[in-house]
Amino acid sequence: MQFKFKYVLVFLALIFSANLFSQNSREVLEARRIQLQKDKEYINALLSNTKRTEKNLLIELLDLNKKIDTREKLISVISKESKELGNEIYENQLEINKNKRDLEALKKDYADMIYKSYKSKSQNSRIMFLLSSENFFQAYKRFQYMKQYTSFRKMQGEEIQVKTFELEALSDSLKVKKDQKQLLVNKQKKEQSVVEKEKKEQEIVLSQVKKKENKYERQIKEFIKEENRINAQIDKIIRDAIAASNNSAGGATSGTFVLTAEAKELASQFASNKGKLPWPVEKGYVSMYFGKQPHPIVTTATIESNGVRITTEEGSKARAVFNGTVLSVQILSGNKKAVLIQHGNYITVYKNLENVTVNTGDKVVTKQEIGTIFTDRVTGKTIIGFVLSKNTTTEDPSLWIYKM
Repeated sequence: MQFKFKYVLVFLALIFSANLFSQNSREVLEARRIQLQKDKEYINALLSNTKRTEKNLLIELLDLNKKIDTREKLISVISKESKELGNEIYENQLEINKNKRDLEALKKDYADMIYKSYKSKSQNSRIMFLLSSENFFQAYKRFQYMKQYTSFRKMQGEEIQVKTFELEALSDSLKVKKDQKQLLVNKQKKEQSVVEKEKKEQEIVLSQVKKKENKYERQIKEFIKEENRINAQIDKIIRDAIAASNNSAGGATSGTFVLTAEAKELASQFASNKGKLPWPVEKGYVSMYFGKQPHPIVTTATIESNGVRITTEEGSKARAVFNGTVLSVQILSGNKKAVLIQHGNYITVYKNLENVTVNTGDKVVTKQEIGTIFTDRVTGKTIIGFVLSKNTTTEDPSLWIYKM
């Protein structure tokens, strides 16, 4: 039994090493598929409340684009995962074919040995085989040969059992993989069918938007103008804070914060967490990224975003992404608010808040709630604007926030 167990372990190790790269690759794809599935369901739930009115057509079209984009990413990952699974099935089938050949060869060898053993099974013939030796040394060698032959027969029998086990295990694994692949194929077809429906709906809404493109272009330009005004207001607050820190340091005139030893340590800790900072909301997805970009629908309009916009659920709370001090709480248009938090010479800004729970000068800690995000009653959208800057230079938040 110990011999058999060792064979089983060797077999499992070989199978594991042979499929390791393929399995790792598929496991990554599977994890990505599961995450995209969750993202798709979450985004669909968030976007399902948009009311179809002329005012909301542009927003509805952006929502459809986001839905289609997320679903197409999911389809792509499913396709890749299915292909990897197909490779594993092919490798399994090759291994099964090899094991069948090995098993047949072992059975044939074993049958031959049993036949030869049967022909010489008489105890007398074995004794005569030993007695006919020319000397003691030859008799000893013949005795050892008989022992080895008996041991080899036993080993052959055990090897047949092991090979049979291997074959059964591979066959079971193959069936499971084939079932998994069929499920993926069915899921891909289902998602593709929904995408086709959403694209038809997209074409209808797009045609309606195109009829009044000039009107929507004016709306976008008004939005950009208001954003620029808010950004200028925030920039002035940061510049004034830098000037104040310079004055307290003896009249220095550099365009950067003059930091105390404590503030330098905080800035160093903040910088060391680049790419690992938590999101400024518990749940949500990025609906506008950082930088200069054409509007996704009205391509004649250009948007230059100094941060990101994150769509989330109604009633969601904004939260600090790191320890720091509230630099300012600002009132924006429509009585919406913005909170600026200082982390040494880094500033994070949380815009479009309905109410806030912190005041200027308050110390905050990572993930502390600082206010409720505003929900537009017309569109039903709950969106937070998030900006990150080092001194007066804005940086791409997606490089700082974990998996943004």
